[in-house]
Amino acid sequence: MSLNVIVGAGATGAAAAQLLADAGERVRLVTRRGGGPLHERIERVAADATDTGRLAELTRGAAVLFNCAMPAYDRWPSEFPPLAASLLAAAERTGSDYVMLGNTYGYGPVDGPVTEELPMEPSSVKGRVRAHMWHDALAAYEAGRVRVTEVRASDYLGAGAYSPFTLMVGAQVLSGAPVAYPGDLDAPHSWTYTGDAARTLIAAARSEESWGRAWHTPSTSRAPVRELAASLALAAGAPAPELTHMTGAALEEIGRTDSVMAEFPEMLYLYDRPNLLDAANTSAVLNLTPTPVHAVLDEMAAEHRRTAR
Repeated sequence: MSLNVIVGAGATGAAAAQLLADAGERVRLVTRRGGGPLHERIERVAADATDTGRLAELTRGAAVLFNCAMPAYDRWPSEFPPLAASLLAAAERTGSDYVMLGNTYGYGPVDGPVTEELPMEPSSVKGRVRAHMWHDALAAYEAGRVRVTEVRASDYLGAGAYSPFTLMVGAQVLSGAPVAYPGDLDAPHSWTYTGDAARTLIAAARSEESWGRAWHTPSTSRAPVRELAASLALAAGAPAPELTHMTGAALEEIGRTDSVMAEFPEMLYLYDRPNLLDAANTSAVLNLTPTPVHAVLDEMAAEHRRTAR
């Protein structure tokens, strides 16, 4: 059994750990508190991933190091660069392949389908953080120090997923509350199921064609927010949702007392127009297809029922 080290036990990291363990592989799941799914082949370790020496100890002998970690959204500029640098250094020291979980922030605003061939042209602080992380990893690959690839996702759906939809729409729909959303309610938008992101991470780690490039996770849906919210309500047996557009002024007012919401205005370009992720290369080369959206929404509804009890 090969050893895989995963840093971060959010919805995608936990799903990747579960998939690998279920397939008979050993997983060492590293988080600050030692959390994550329980499984006989998952070793949960509490460690600070910015401690490169400790992380290298935990990674030694691993076939793959997966970076599924993410600092708090409002602390990306200060906390993400040292975290990413530590993981990259640990992969270099140990000779493990390095697979990063990323997103589309580094591309900046895009008119038309978002493909992996687009250059990194970030227009936001968080986009520059993401682009810098990728450029550092790619430079290490081009220098022959490590094999690296990045899997890029759009906004997440699924049980335990963290995204503007789950925070500002999904939770309200499931509880029957009105929804105020700061983006275009009727613009087509790509949505990533956390389980599909996990499957893409694993497929990329196993492919000899992966290294030195990025992969887009196949989208489970391209529905506008209004349509997706109605489908979620139907799956949950909740009332038809009441959706209104949240003005920029209202969003900024919320941000005065909520440090996470204060980070959304610079990212509104992702939500005020069509935002479609092109994953044709991933589907063709890695042979992946997305999970049907109805199954994802059923999972979210079931999770809500469990937590409500």
